[in-house]
Amino acid sequence: MTKALLRYATTDDIHDIAKVYLRSRKELVAFAPLAHSDDNIHEWVRNTLLPNEQVIVAEKNVIIIGMMSLTSEDEKKWIKQLYIHPDSVGQGVGTLMIKKAKSILGSPIYLYTFEKNIGAKRFYEKHGFLAIDFDDGSGNEEHCPAILYRWIE
Repeated sequence: MTKALLRYATTDDIHDIAKVYLRSRKELVAFAPLAHSDDNIHEWVRNTLLPNEQVIVAEKNVIIIGMMSLTSEDEKKWIKQLYIHPDSVGQGVGTLMIKKAKSILGSPIYLYTFEKNIGAKRFYEKHGFLAIDFDDGSGNEEHCPAILYRWIE
């Protein structure tokens, strides 16, 4: 099996990043309705995500199968987005990306995931993230209860 390779995203990747994001959200996070159209997601990747965050993609056989964005806000380091193409879940891609985030950001790292996202919760906890706060979803566009996680080395 070919291992996924990680690299920083470029503007050439906009379509593929949006494609992975949308497919993952629609299939793996279907309980949280998308707050924006597919076209708006492409615009968001191009006009907001790429210019303002460190975006890393996972490639396998020259096909983007994962995306992650990292940023610093309010003196905290964040994994803002982490999505794996549904066909590549369970193949170590997410683990590779988490390790990369830890090496880039250092400790501590924060992230949110939806409370109903059992797979993501299990994944983050396996990688040492601890739930430190819970919200009712009023602070996110999907209006789904979320959990704030923190990783400390």
